[in-house]
Amino acid sequence: MKKPINEQDVKKTLDQFSKQAEETVRDPDKLRQLLQNIESKLSTVPKVGEKLASIPVFVSLLRSYQRKEYTEIPYKSLIAIAGALIYFLAPVDLIPDFIPVVGYVDDAAVLAFVLTQVKKDVDAYKQWRDNNN
Repeated sequence: MKKPINEQDVKKTLDQFSKQAEETVRDPDKLRQLLQNIESKLSTVPKVGEKLASIPVFVSLLRSYQRKEYTEIPYKSLIAIAGALIYFLAPVDLIPDFIPVVGYVDDAAVLAFVLTQVKKDVDAYKQWRDNNN
């Protein structure tokens, strides 16, 4: 039986994606491709709870950043968000996604962890988005 996923494991795993996340945030084509891949993957994911609900907000925030519509976010937060989304798309992760429902537990854990780290920045973005739509 697998041990429960803990915060230290999640952080270690995210660190493995930080270089790719930084390259993605810096390259408009890579960022655009990431956003398209996220939208495609979301269409195939069964509902696994509120943790995955952060994905559309993360995607929207990155898209607004890419378009230079919203740039008032720390670079470190952008990297964390992009890293979480790259992890979500990764075909091989802590628990393979092909395992029904359980396969998304690690994805939800990573997304929840990142959301707690960047909550203030995400809340500021959501307020900006609400005021500008």
